Amino acid sequence: MASAPSDPLSPDTPVLALKILVAGGFGVGKTTLVGAVSEIRPLRTEEQLTAAGRGVDDLDGVERKTTTTVAMDFGRITIRQGLSVYLFGTPGQDRFWFLWDELAQGALGAVVLADTRRLTDCFPAVDFFEHRGIPFVVAVNQFAGSRTFRPQEVSRALDLDGATPVVLCDARERGSGKDVLINLVEHAGRVHAARLLAEVSG
Repeated sequence: MASAPSDPLSPDTPVLALKILVAGGFGVGKTTLVGAVSEIRPLRTEEQLTAAGRGVDDLDGVERKTTTTVAMDFGRITIRQGLSVYLFGTPGQDRFWFLWDELAQGALGAVVLADTRRLTDCFPAVDFFEHRGIPFVVAVNQFAGSRTFRPQEVSRALDLDGATPVVLCDARERGSGKDVLINLVEHAGRVHAARLLAEVSG
């Protein structure tokens, strides 16, 4: 969580901004999710895929993808006056991982998008957030024609902690994306409350 500058319309009212990351493998739908839920036109840093990049990026399952995020996506949701959610979509390719630590600073939590056709692609993101103690949910983006798995099956396949939520979603749908974010905020609230209680008890 981070405090943003005061609302210029109400200078005495502090503005609270919740920072959420949207992560996952290459071509899983991060840019789509941020764009679907953002109330503003999202900031995108996409570039065209080139012939040279095709030798580096694994396009199996996403052969029709023509662009890729090279820095981050950014979107915003206003919950109420004085409270906003800032969404940061991370780049999916390994060569841009140096940006992740900077993006993760001050994050309330993260959404790890998963594609069951390429489930192993989200392992690095899961490991990243687990090792840094950042609460996250896994959101399975349901692509047309892909096999549907129950959340419990995905959780076992990713060897997740039993308390880590797994939800099904359609990254193109605003309502579905908002449900994912609600699940994350509720989960992050439980995790942070438990940590605070442990510190006080200890």
